[in-house]
Amino acid sequence: MTTTARRRMRSTGVSLGVTAIMAAGLSGCASSPDYAAVCVDPDTDERVDDDQCDDDRAAGSGVGGAFLWYYLGASSRVPALGSRVAGGTFNGSGLNGTVQRGGLPEAGGSSVRSTTRTGGFGGTSRGVSG
Repeated sequence: MTTTARRRMRSTGVSLGVTAIMAAGLSGCASSPDYAAVCVDPDTDERVDDDQCDDDRAAGSGVGGAFLWYYLGASSRVPALGSRVAGGTFNGSGLNGTVQRGGLPEAGGSSVRSTTRTGGFGGTSRGVSG
């Protein structure tokens, strides 16, 4: 009787499991940031377009003066462009947790937590850990 050698095939189950874990990490399954920032004119306390603030510094230059990031907690309401901000702070250095700068709806209205995303493709997080 002739003996034929059996070849062992590598399990595809392991490869599929690793692929699923990697896909979950890339699809934005991360939690929302603890804080989000909107760009504000400190002279009027009104929200301006996020492009007026500089991501690399606390203050960016804009027409008529410097615009600053204004940090809102996760339970805060997002102010609309042109609306006055309240309930947050211009000082982002003392915040504990993750911060997202910009990317909140211009119309405002919803809470920071419900409108922020992190990670994944198309994520809006431009923030830093505090």
